[in-house]
Amino acid sequence: MNSFLFCSLRKRGLNFRLVVCLRMSLALQPLGQAQDPVPPAPLQDAVERTAPRISEDPAPVKPARGFYRDGWKQLGPNVFRDQKPIWLFPVSVARGNHVLPTVTVVGITAVLVGIDKHTTGYFNRTNSFQDFNHGFSGPNTGWGTALVPAALYAIGLARKDNYAQETFFLAGRAVLDSEILTAVMKDIDRRSLPANGDFSDTWFNKTNGSYRAGVGSFPSGHTIAAFAVATAYADRYPNPHWRRLLIYGLAGLVGFSRVSLHSHYASDVFAGAALGYAITHYQVLGLH
Repeated sequence: MNSFLFCSLRKRGLNFRLVVCLRMSLALQPLGQAQDPVPPAPLQDAVERTAPRISEDPAPVKPARGFYRDGWKQLGPNVFRDQKPIWLFPVSVARGNHVLPTVTVVGITAVLVGIDKHTTGYFNRTNSFQDFNHGFSGPNTGWGTALVPAALYAIGLARKDNYAQETFFLAGRAVLDSEILTAVMKDIDRRSLPANGDFSDTWFNKTNGSYRAGVGSFPSGHTIAAFAVATAYADRYPNPHWRRLLIYGLAGLVGFSRVSLHSHYASDVFAGAALGYAITHYQVLGLH
């Protein structure tokens, strides 16, 4: 039958390409299949056979990376694990990592140290910030840095928001990492406080104070904690953009209050802000 069909088509002068296509289509028919054309299946049946099956029960959503199912138990071990990369950071810089940001921060800090006596002297002479200092006193900013994340954590518990709970533990971990570094640095530099009034030689001369909290003033403990908390929430809740500005703005006010209160030098505050951000952003959150 096939030979007869092709001979008839050639005699009628049909295009050679059509003949080849017909020959290939007939040759691809499975053995034993009837030569008579089979009516196509309905369109709906074809769609049902070819469409991928969607499970009625979707796979459970995995929690965010590092989610603390038992947060309080994991907080201590995570802080302990953070210490090695934090203290070995100078070795990493010596190997060529993070050189540009490190040089930038160190350079700005050095410039601020050079003009600390001028900026501190201004705040010693002016009374323009009395109301501000009353609202942003040391105890108030300390409690605020702790209570705001605690309130957000309570809201997360009430709403069963795992992401909010995780953010609280990440912020707490960042604060602990930052304060450990701050205490050791203060015990080493023993920088005298601006309230002493002697700006000629401020380094390595302060002897009184608690070694557990840090003797010196460099860097600012309030500022490093405020920026650690701010970075945790700003990085994990980046939208809308005004929220990040608000979070860092509040942390900046905490840092400014340390200078206007004569509790720290401007260089102490800048170093605290940079360290709080870096420890949280790069080490705790792992955002490289």
